[in-house]
Amino acid sequence: MALKPLQDRVIIKRLSSEEKTAGGIIIPETAKEKPLEGKVVAVGPGKKSDDGKALGMDVKKGDVVLFGKYSGTEVKVDGEELIILREDDILAIVEKK
Repeated sequence: MALKPLQDRVIIKRLSSEEKTAGGIIIPETAKEKPLEGKVVAVGPGKKSDDGKALGMDVKKGDVVLFGKYSGTEVKVDGEELIILREDDILAIVEKK
């Protein structure tokens, strides 16, 4: 099954969280927080202006982004956990140096 986001919605796949702390302590699965970083899987066409034209999106497929802790709606598609959220809920795009 394929998902196509509508308007200014974005589909994100969470990136895996760290298994160890900086000090080398292994974190058990039950104590881990869900990561707030993810990779954009799909992007909608953007919001529509008053005259009906689609406004562009700032994020694109493949971008790594940061989003709020309680943002979006979690869905499971083909056994894969995804998040659907609005572009406004994305806090930043992570740029690799």
